[in-house]
Amino acid sequence: MTIQFAVCAFTLLFLSGIGTPIAFSIILSAVAYLVVAGQDIALAGEQVLVGMYKSFILLAVPLFIVAANIMNAGTISDRLLTFCVAVVGRFRGGMGHVNVVASLIFSGMSGSAVADAAGIGKIIIEMMTKGGRYPAGYAAAITAASATIGPIIPPSIPMVLYALISNQSIGYLFLAGIVPGFVMAAVLMAMNTYIATKRDIPLEAPVALRELPKITGNAFPALLMPAILLYGIYGGVTTPTEAAAVAAAYALILAALFYRSLSFSNLYAILVDSARSSAAVGLVIGGALILNYVVASENIPNQLASALVGIDVHPLVFFFGVNILLLFLGAILDATTIILVILPLFIPSCQELGIDLVHFGVIAVINCMIGLITPPYGILLFVINAVTEIPLGEIIRETWAFIGVLISALLLLILVPDIVLWLPRQFGYLG
Repeated sequence: MTIQFAVCAFTLLFLSGIGTPIAFSIILSAVAYLVVAGQDIALAGEQVLVGMYKSFILLAVPLFIVAANIMNAGTISDRLLTFCVAVVGRFRGGMGHVNVVASLIFSGMSGSAVADAAGIGKIIIEMMTKGGRYPAGYAAAITAASATIGPIIPPSIPMVLYALISNQSIGYLFLAGIVPGFVMAAVLMAMNTYIATKRDIPLEAPVALRELPKITGNAFPALLMPAILLYGIYGGVTTPTEAAAVAAAYALILAALFYRSLSFSNLYAILVDSARSSAAVGLVIGGALILNYVVASENIPNQLASALVGIDVHPLVFFFGVNILLLFLGAILDATTIILVILPLFIPSCQELGIDLVHFGVIAVINCMIGLITPPYGILLFVINAVTEIPLGEIIRETWAFIGVLISALLLLILVPDIVLWLPRQFGYLG
């Protein structure tokens, strides 16, 4: 390790440790490297400009954020919730199932776990806790856990970022996330059923079947969005970035014209909020581009890959080791930082060991999502706490069971890669 890289690492850890926003920590640590190395600090700006210019796909990030915010602001989320209550609310632990299914559906529109939790999450928690049917901590915990599905089912902002650093097809990554997303939903619903039965949570009053067609009709235009996105991408009609623009436009037309639930003042507030969220993500991406230059200058990925050449390491052992590290990092770092800064270090080693990069990417993103609900950082726990004021301690106590089943699902997906790669292979993927 060179002196300049040691200074970079120390600066990053020190600034992060004292609470500096991660984007600024990354940028300042990379600039510190350039200063100590005697390089022109203008290289930092050059790396950001070149990286952004070459990455047209990054335009999908703000567009998906806009689409999600429009969905939250209009009555679209309410209609989807009503549909979910009608379909699965009648079973044991009904409102918990509604929570998971709503996240499954909403994930096909937002691509963001935070958007899911902060948007429909608060509404579902209020529905679950009404009349004391579910403990507040439990309602918050299953909401946070189900929100992790959001970035796995396409569209997915983390998958877009992984495609950026791995040069893999976004289309295949999106396809590879569909089945794992349903696996995550299944294990969460199974755990919810077990807990609801053990605690003898009463059944909900079922919605009459004769009302189901009307409820489905009200929600149908919103349910069409994932189908439109997937057909656009895999039918060759749009690129993923263009599909993100279609998603934002469709959400706007649906909320403003079809459902008439969006005013000009609301739209302005949505665009401002979306710009702020996009800028926050953009700062992290910009910092990662500079830091990636530092890592490349130090030749760290190639050194790591070369070190594995002379060692008899089974790919599965390496895969497990990386995932254990990611689970640990996920508890203290946000997903964007892990994807943009940490994962590029392992990609050359994956290629050296013959690990499929689409499989690796999906597993890594799922791992990062589990980190979103893992103490002490667990940003989704803080988001739920902020929007509901439910004590953080209550949420954390109820979250461990869901973390356990999600890790079990992660283990299954690691050991049986065909679960992840089956659908992409049906569309021509040769991995």
